[in-house]
Amino acid sequence: MMGKNLIMKEAKKMKENNKANYYVIIPADVRYDNQLTEKAKLLYGEIACLSNKEGYCYATNKYFARLYNCTTRSIQNAISKLEERGYIKVIIKNNYQRKIFISYAVGQEKNFIGDYENSFIEANENKFTYNNINNKIDILFNYIIENKKEVPKEFKNVEKLKIIELLDKYEMLYTKNMITYMQRNNLDKIKEITYVIALIVKDNLQEFTYNITRDKLIYLYNKCKAKEMDYKETDNEIDDFIGYYYKTIQNEMIKRNNSSIFLPKN
Repeated sequence: MMGKNLIMKEAKKMKENNKANYYVIIPADVRYDNQLTEKAKLLYGEIACLSNKEGYCYATNKYFARLYNCTTRSIQNAISKLEERGYIKVIIKNNYQRKIFISYAVGQEKNFIGDYENSFIEANENKFTYNNINNKIDILFNYIIENKKEVPKEFKNVEKLKIIELLDKYEMLYTKNMITYMQRNNLDKIKEITYVIALIVKDNLQEFTYNITRDKLIYLYNKCKAKEMDYKETDNEIDDFIGYYYKTIQNEMIKRNNSSIFLPKN
């Protein structure tokens, strides 16, 4: 038994000593975040590299500590800071197996793996789609809150004032000063709800929202987020959260209105 344990231990050590032999682009959001140490920024790049094969990184703190010649505590501090800033998501599975996922909402740059670039793009097309929708969410939010000129093409023919009016109805209009002090997860929630409210206006469904309260809007969002987490890495995984949330609101409109509603196809 001891011989078998020794073999398993050595195999694990050899596996962890295999360094990532491809490059990664560290997004500008991470590079210029003055709340991150230089070690944390490098660690982000290492995690991103190691995530390319399985979609997540399972390397231990000991592995990273040996790699960067530092303590496991400093590695854990860096990982905690990266998660706090919203750049990674750490999930502890059964038997304390840790999985670190990269947030693909960060920046607009894509991570590639050298000679395997083409196969990586094909295998991770849904991740880039996710990144693209988040870029559109940010653009729309800046268009509304900061009065920027750029607007996602699907909203070019939508009257901005109507979006603002519906946002105001739900008390979802915030100033630049207010969002400065928000936690990242709360800001992301506001951005995503803002985008869905804009979709309601685009599809001319405002009149059917009369009995959907602000509390209901947020309740449905939180419920959809919980489902997204529950279904992660299952056959029912939600690839398009915005579409799922919007469809949930549409279903609520149908339930709460006696008259039939024509809902446009997404």
